[in-house]
Amino acid sequence: MVQEAQDSMEIKHKDTEKGYEVPHFINGRQVKTQDRKLELYNPATGAVIGHVDVANHEIVAQAVNAAKAAFPAWSAMTPPQRAKILFRFKTLIEQNKDSLARLITQEHGKTLNEAMGSLQRGFDVVDFTCGIPSHLKSAYASDVGTGVDSFALTQPLGVCAGITPFNFPAMIPLWMFPMAIACGNTFVLKPSEKDPSCALRLVELAKEAGVPDGVVNLVNGDKETVDALLTNPDIKAVSFVGSSAVAEHVYKAASAQNKRVQAFGGAKNHCIVMPDADLDQAADALVTAAYDCAGERCMAISVVVAVGDQVADKLIEKMKPRIVNLKIGPGTTPGVEMGPLVTRQHWEKVKSYVELGKQEGAKLIVDGSQYKSKEQPNGFYMGGCLFDHVKPGMRIYREEIFGPVLSVVRVPDFETALQLINDHEYGNGTAIFTRDGYTARTFADKVQVGMVGINVPVPVPVAYHSFGGWKRSIFSDIGMYGNEAIRFYTKLKTVTQRWFPGDKS
Repeated sequence: MVQEAQDSMEIKHKDTEKGYEVPHFINGRQVKTQDRKLELYNPATGAVIGHVDVANHEIVAQAVNAAKAAFPAWSAMTPPQRAKILFRFKTLIEQNKDSLARLITQEHGKTLNEAMGSLQRGFDVVDFTCGIPSHLKSAYASDVGTGVDSFALTQPLGVCAGITPFNFPAMIPLWMFPMAIACGNTFVLKPSEKDPSCALRLVELAKEAGVPDGVVNLVNGDKETVDALLTNPDIKAVSFVGSSAVAEHVYKAASAQNKRVQAFGGAKNHCIVMPDADLDQAADALVTAAYDCAGERCMAISVVVAVGDQVADKLIEKMKPRIVNLKIGPGTTPGVEMGPLVTRQHWEKVKSYVELGKQEGAKLIVDGSQYKSKEQPNGFYMGGCLFDHVKPGMRIYREEIFGPVLSVVRVPDFETALQLINDHEYGNGTAIFTRDGYTARTFADKVQVGMVGINVPVPVPVAYHSFGGWKRSIFSDIGMYGNEAIRFYTKLKTVTQRWFPGDKS
């Protein structure tokens, strides 16, 4: 059963005893479905606060058909015309940043400051799209032969889809659909079913900015919805961010359908700390990099590679009080440094890794897994955890935990530290803290990781570069946003022409 909701420029949550409902957004209208719904939680309290509709194949097809019908007119619009609409969208999302941040905190749990910071990262990419006429300029070569000219055209693909994770419910959608539509494509967004409200609001603001109906659509759901997107023959390209296991499935399934795919997976980001590093600076940076967003980010530092026992001992001595004194609580509370984990299931998974680490023989220096909030005893809270003497064979070293758990691995020298990182199956982000320029330069050149920080613990590239890891952190050869996204969301056409005397030009 499908029901179209009344036109709206903001989410009109239907208040019931079961909380609000989050619908789909298709062809410029909210669309509600009654077949199947999933529960939404407030991680700070553990309470059910609403439900999100699940799109079946029929609803996905409706969204794709709307995008397909909108493509001819949107792709025919000139890049400067699309840029004007995107500039209005940029203005609207910046004007609504406070309410967008509250939606993120309500359903994800991260602090308002973290939510606001993630929004700014998304806004930066929208800034980049406002310059799309310059980015789509083609190359022209005259007289490649006698009277022969050659030039390149970048043209849109058609209907594109984006499948985004729970940890950045605004930033990653903003990394995807504005880039896709700036290039002339239309789009179907499938946000995480755990925190979909902010994505819905973004799509509604795009309509308010002047994006025509059908150009950006949103369907909610789970694996059923994802599989419907991957197999729909009218979708030409798929962008995905999530775990490596699912990323590999998405890549294989969509590629088998002859779709263009970029699928970003998991991470195990190492940070080398050299003996010459400023350890106070490194300790502050590592605590922020490991425990911000409760460790639920693919660029979090989860492994410290301490070069020498003395470095490890001193670094742990400096980090321990910082970790113990982290202020934990609801993300809306001023001064809170770490909010709850996103769901009870994820909270239980992270706790199981802490127990596993102890069983594997690692030394638990700080145990935040037993943290309980007095004010919100049912919230999904966990304190920071710190392991020492972690070995490369341990699962807590090899696997992505995606929570507030930091491991210290001790190595004797830089060469061993570098080899440790290069041997790991993931290659998303990495960093080094050192005062030695030669060591830093060698690290940047030799490390087999896609994003590298030198005295910068979370080296997420700015919007006019591109985001992307190596190895099992990505199933694609094209990064996200920046010029890499232009390449992903367009196809190249090369024209070779010759005119003869008397021809009409």
